[in-house]
Amino acid sequence: MKFLVNIDKVFSELLLQEDTDQDKKITKDDTGPKKFVLVDQITKQEKTIEGTYHLSNLLQELAQLKESNLIEGEINLHRILENPVERISRKIREDYWNELTRTIDKKGLAQILQDEKTSNEIPTLYVPATDPQGVAYFQELEKELRNFKVAILPENFSMEYVETLNTKPGILALALEQKIYSLQGVPFVVPGGRFNEMYGWDSYFIGVGLLIDNQLEKAMAIADNFKYQITHYGKILNANRSYYLTRTQPPLYSSLLIDIVKKKSPDFHWLKGHLETVIKEYDTVWMVQGNRLTPTGLNRYKADGVGMPFEVELGHFDDVLEPYAKKYNLPIREFEKKYLERSLIDAELDEYFVHDRSLRESGHDTTDRLINRCANLNSVDINSFLYKYEKDIAYLIREYFSNAFQVGGVAYTAEDWEQKANFRKEKINELCWNEAAGMYFDYDFVNKKQFPFEAATTFFPLWAGLCSEHQAKKLIEIALPQFIKTGGITGSTKASVAGVPENAPQRQWDYPFGWAPHQILLWEGLINYKFFDEAQEMVYRWLWLITKNAVEYNGTIPEKFDLEISSHKVFAEYGNVGTEFDYIAKEGFGWVNASYQYGLQILHNNLKEKLNVLVSPDDLF
Repeated sequence: MKFLVNIDKVFSELLLQEDTDQDKKITKDDTGPKKFVLVDQITKQEKTIEGTYHLSNLLQELAQLKESNLIEGEINLHRILENPVERISRKIREDYWNELTRTIDKKGLAQILQDEKTSNEIPTLYVPATDPQGVAYFQELEKELRNFKVAILPENFSMEYVETLNTKPGILALALEQKIYSLQGVPFVVPGGRFNEMYGWDSYFIGVGLLIDNQLEKAMAIADNFKYQITHYGKILNANRSYYLTRTQPPLYSSLLIDIVKKKSPDFHWLKGHLETVIKEYDTVWMVQGNRLTPTGLNRYKADGVGMPFEVELGHFDDVLEPYAKKYNLPIREFEKKYLERSLIDAELDEYFVHDRSLRESGHDTTDRLINRCANLNSVDINSFLYKYEKDIAYLIREYFSNAFQVGGVAYTAEDWEQKANFRKEKINELCWNEAAGMYFDYDFVNKKQFPFEAATTFFPLWAGLCSEHQAKKLIEIALPQFIKTGGITGSTKASVAGVPENAPQRQWDYPFGWAPHQILLWEGLINYKFFDEAQEMVYRWLWLITKNAVEYNGTIPEKFDLEISSHKVFAEYGNVGTEFDYIAKEGFGWVNASYQYGLQILHNNLKEKLNVLVSPDDLF
């Protein structure tokens, strides 16, 4: 049924009555009557819309009509009364992925360059000299548009050179493809909110969601942009901005390829080119001794560069800088300026930032697990990811290349990669497994001991498939209960942050916060080891949390959650991306969108029914 209404009139009346805190949303925090009578202009038929969820749906539908500049429009009552699970999933599938899609080309450049992170008076686009096609295309575009500047990134650029770009930061170009009439940017999907660039590990999880929603071409485009970055920037970047050239992100490229080929077998040459690039990344980014490969034979995160990371807000490191400012008898801002300019150098502080940049490379920015020690750790997460790389490469060579694959003059069989995986598996279990605790811990190879911080990364070996049945059982029976809250698993246990000083910053990847990647990798690990009931429970808990917050807060789908209060209201470090919008949530947040679609693929129908009426997980499990 549809009601014809005067859009502006109903929109204004609804807000005046229901949006009592005037935040341009209708949420559980508003104190209006939570009841609004909708009247059809022609038939005069009335329909009473009740409750926060349905009223916020009405506001969203009206907001969409207003964007069309219509005076009158039809309100679809089915959309107002749509079940929450179906509505959230439909919005992700039909709207959010498209809203989050970007291209770096004539059509999409303005949206990329004109964002809140652009600090130059004239936005700068860096194009690698190794991409002559891209250089020619963007230089012509610069002449035509005159609203941005092209800068050429030299071949074999040094980290010292990258540091010089911090005074003129900009976006890094991504891949172009030849269409019928012109070159176009290969699309990518941004996380959302202020994150208006392509992020490394976010993109993998986004790709999972795209594949579920039958957007195969976009998932393949993510892989193509991964390949471009490795070819021209030497690594899959933390994100495609100039100040991220010093660091990579957790390696999930091979996992994306596996997911793509399981969805639909791609062109042979496409897959061959990507497998060559995966192996190139493995060899040149991860397996260089003394850099990210350590004497134990296991790996670490180890970003390049010197000094403070460029992307943080003013004051972010004040707790770190304050004792050094006192040491040099300088006001903190003056010390910070001198340190950034390198007119004042402190070796101890430089060492701190080696670990800080490496921590950001890990994607876990930030966690007390990695503060001031990241580069000293054979972390469970990076070695689980690389074990999966080795197994994935073996699988692809065996299944798609007749067990013979040559790259860089080296001939490989699947068995070569299985041997690498077996070696890594043995070393992880030797150095990182703790039988007494029933968990995996990062191994401090400098001090030759485990660092017993209880983090959700302890479940990554389940996802990678490297632990034994015995270890898997202990992880589920002993470790998992220590992480579970009503809405999923926390980034660390409460016990692990108990010793952190009260005046220390609250780290967003630690207790009590919950993140989509941790949930997704846990679910896959549980299914790998046939803990199907536990998988159902953990999926339900997370989807309940997303659904509850969307129902109560005008469709909000944020970056992360506070699991202690089952809320998106997070104030640690950077706040919460995906919560700032007017009237209607248009994009959600990349990997949370993906986790919702993926979780619904796993969840049994009877639990979906309970999800629609928000039955608490604590009443079910």
